This record gives sequence, C-alpha cells and structure tokens, in this order.
Amino acid sequence: MAAKGKIIWVSGPAVRADGMSDAKMYETVSVGNAKLIGEVIRLTGDTAFIQVYESTSGLKPGEPVIGTGNPLSVLLGPGIIGQIYDGIQRPLKDLAAKSGSFIGRGITTTPVDMTKKYKFKPLVKTGDEVKPGSVIGSVKETDLIDHSIMVPPDHPGGKITKIVSEGDYDLETELATTSESKIPIKMYHMWPVRKPRPYKSRYDPTVPLLTGQRVIDTFFPIAKGGTGSIPGAFGTGKTVTLHQIAKWADSQVVVYIGCGERGNEMTEVLVEFPHLKDPRTGKPLMDRTVLVANTSNMPVAAREASIYTGVTIAEYYRDMGKDVVLVADSTSRWAEALREMSGRLEEMPAEEGYPSYLASRLAEFYERAGRVRALGSPDRDGSVTLVGAVSPSGGDFTEPVTTHTMRFIKTFWALDAKLAYSRHYPSINWMNSYSGYLADIGKWWGDNVSKEWFELRSEAYGILQREDTLKEIVRLLGPEALPDEEKLILEVARMIKIGILQQNSFDDVDTYCSPQKQLKLLKLLVEFYRQGQKALKDGASLADIRAMPVIATLLKARMEIPDDQIAKLDQIETTIADEFKRIGVKVTN
Repeated sequence: MAAKGKIIWVSGPAVRADGMSDAKMYETVSVGNAKLIGEVIRLTGDTAFIQVYESTSGLKPGEPVIGTGNPLSVLLGPGIIGQIYDGIQRPLKDLAAKSGSFIGRGITTTPVDMTKKYKFKPLVKTGDEVKPGSVIGSVKETDLIDHSIMVPPDHPGGKITKIVSEGDYDLETELATTSESKIPIKMYHMWPVRKPRPYKSRYDPTVPLLTGQRVIDTFFPIAKGGTGSIPGAFGTGKTVTLHQIAKWADSQVVVYIGCGERGNEMTEVLVEFPHLKDPRTGKPLMDRTVLVANTSNMPVAAREASIYTGVTIAEYYRDMGKDVVLVADSTSRWAEALREMSGRLEEMPAEEGYPSYLASRLAEFYERAGRVRALGSPDRDGSVTLVGAVSPSGGDFTEPVTTHTMRFIKTFWALDAKLAYSRHYPSINWMNSYSGYLADIGKWWGDNVSKEWFELRSEAYGILQREDTLKEIVRLLGPEALPDEEKLILEVARMIKIGILQQNSFDDVDTYCSPQKQLKLLKLLVEFYRQGQKALKDGASLADIRAMPVIATLLKARMEIPDDQIAKLDQIETTIADEFKRIGVKVTN
C-alpha cells in the first residue's frame, strides 16, 4: 500500500511529512502538487524525512506526499551509452526540450528511448536452462558496444519456455519467458542504486589499467577493478588528468560523473566529449561513454544520488564482461551535499561539520569497485575501476574527505600546486603519491612487456627519493657542497622529471605513451645514470657528462618518437654508449 501523507516542514531540499507510517526507508516519493521526486532518508513514527531531488521553492505545508513503493532505481538497458543524464538519470536533452535553459520542476521522462528498435540476436533457445545474470541475446547499442541482454539478477531464471526470433524490437517487447517466473524478460530492467549488483566471484587485482600516462603506469599504477584518488587544490589539473584517464584507459566503457563541479567546467566536458574521437577506433568517444552531470547550481540532494546512479550503470556494463572506468569529479562536492543535508536534518556534526557517517558512505562507494566473474552463463569477466577526484580547500590533505578517502583506496595521485605553477603537468607529486598495486601487477609487466620493469622502476624512483633528500643540503649549503656522484643524481633526477614524469596532453605524440615506449624511456635514463656513475669512478668530469649532446635527445624523445617508431630509441641507447666511450678516451689521453 502506497504511503500518503502531508508536508509539515520544509528546509531547503529537506522536507518533513506526517501520515507516512506505510513508507519504507529509501523509498521514492512524489512531493507536493508539483510532484517533485524525493527519497525517504529517515523515519520517526509516522513522520518521514525526505530529501528532494528538485528545487523546493514554492513548496508549502499541507501539500500531499505520495509514496511509490519502490527505492530510487535506474533503468538498465540499451540506449544508455552516449546519454548525458542529471543525477537521477533524466536525460538533459529531454529536460531541455521540455523546460528550456533551466531545468523545470516535476518533469518526468524516460532515461532511454523506449520506442527505438534494436536488432536482437537470441543466444539461447526454448528448453535451455538460464540462471540470474545469464545472457539470452545481444543487440548493437553503438558502433563500439555490443550490448548483452541478461536475465535480471533478481529474476529466478529457469527453463526458457518462449523466446523471440532474430529481429528488430523495442525495449518493451517481451523477449523471453521462463518456467520459474511469470515475469517476462525484456531488453531492460530496473535496479536500486544503493544496492550493489551481485557477481559470482571476485579476482585479485593483477591486471593493470593502462592509461598511457607515464607517471601513472610506470610509477603509481592502478589495477583493473582498483580504486584511485586524485586530490589537489584548485588549478592543479585534476579535470585534465581525469579526461586523459577517461580517454586513453584500456576500458570498453567510461562513466564520467560531474558531481557538484562548476557549470562552466562541466559545460566544457559536455561540449568537448561528443567531439572527441576514440583513439583506438576513430569512432566518437561518446559511443562508449555515459555522462552524469550534476553541477554546483543544481539541486544539492541530486548530487548525492549522482554517484550511486553512475556506479550502478558501471556495474551493469561490468556484468556484460566489459572493463569500465568510472571517474567522479569530485567526491568533495558529494561530501558537501551530505554535510548540507545532515545540517538540515539537525544531526550532530562530526569533524569540520561533516556527518559522522561520511567514512562509511565513502567506503560503500569505493567497495563497489572490483574485477569479477559475472553471474550466469556464458562465463564473463568484467571490472569497475573507480577514480575519484578530491578538492580539499587550499590543498590541505589532512581535511576529512581526503583522509577518509585514503583509508579506502589503494592508489593515491597527489597533485601539487607548486608543480602546477611551475608548468610541470601532470602535477602528480612523486614523493606524496603511492600505489598499493605494484607487487600485484609486476607479474603482468614481466610477462607482457619486460622482466626488467620492476627493477628499473625501483632504481628510477630511488634516484628521485635521493634527490629529494639532497635538495635540503643544497638549500642549506649550496650545490658545490656535494660530491660529483651526488651532483649526477640531481642531474639524472632532473632528466627523469622532464623526460618521463612530464607529459603534454595536448601534443599528438606525447598525449599517450604505450607500455613498451614507457619501459624504453625508463631504461635509457637508468642506463645513462649507470654509465655516468661508472664514468665518474673512472675519472671523467661531471662537466663533460653534463655537456653530452645526447641529453637533449633523451629529453625530447617522448615528444619526437611516436609509439610505432620505438626502434629509434635503441639508436639513442647506442649513442649514449658511444658518447660515454668518447669521455673515457678523453680521460685516458
């Protein structure tokens, strides 16, 4: 029985209604005469506290509140890819058509075009046994995505008693029926956003998610099904770094959530993404992308829902056996929405005014990442990788959202304002960042790229750590206080920073770097350091090493040698050896 009550109190997006004894926790409700969408977030006797996902201006006590009996859910089916949604899965194009420049209130629309026909190819026949999650057929959603039609996870399955033949059908067509249920299987189903979708088993994170960004793949890698965070102050390049990950990561589907970001910044994403080409196929990038936009001037409660909407869509494509990258920009704005709602509900605040359940909500979100074996048949492996941007005020990493996020993620890419101001991009600080996946994915690099990867990475990172220590001595005593061996460390660290850690996302060659090229560049710089150490021991001067013409070639290699001409890097290795020989001859003479 649907709950029916009346509004007795309104405070911004928070509404209190009485007469709601039949309401359930997290049930969606229709609020007021305008039929605004809301969600029950607290029940006290027959009084319900509701967060409203639309503007509550003009709402007054006495207006009706009617329950739907269902939790906040998203529609999962063909037509999601390429869409731009608001926080509760309403397509912005449809909202614009109905209300103009600003989103009107009480507008209802379907998340996908229910009348569009797709060519359905059945993969099972009458009499076949299916389980929850089994694939019964497929449709071509876009040029890049084959969309599997699956038995919903909450459907009992059973023997197929009827299935349609190959042909064009819309989403409401009853495709199949089973012996165990009267509910027919259609192209779509609904799923509650706060409930993680089930899977058969979970894998260890042993396969890297390659992004083509050297500082990430080589020094602080993330695994498929892993969790990562990019904290940074305003202007440090969070959004561009997230764009690069979304564009270049070796995933089949990208879900981009603009959660509480500035409208002009989100407009840039919405305008730019539809024109971007998928680098591997040349097709539009939107053919494998879903955008969820909830800017800072949109209703604050919908910001909280947008994260769950995005991750549920990501899990759906994971269940088809696809690798999905979900990028959330930014979880700080999402936490601010929690704080505002908590304040409206007069809850006891914890640190910096955030609610005491901030940590558990962050944990719930990041726990939905993972690389899994999907339910049903045939066997399918898929992954959801979660990358959240954090926007700490003034770049203070000790504030609650950043510190709690660090508890639940394994890869931390700390952006540094000083690096950004010195035009070093991506401005990921190599001393504050870390990755918990190094040991797990080392085997993959050894099997697929080179057994030397881990050793070379460790040696290069050791040089950067040593340079960080030496900088303090240089600051106090000046560079002349150091012996030549340590001055060489400073020189090679400078070369690693320019030749590997820096990357120009707007340069056609440098925007993406394959694992093979990353390894070669790393090997060249480590080899230069090893030969430089040997030359110094043999009596060569540091001035001669610094004057070597090959240094300029090494630093420009990342931008001048494309991935399909890696053999040219071998020639640089020969040049390094020749120039060190010349220095050696000079010493002996």
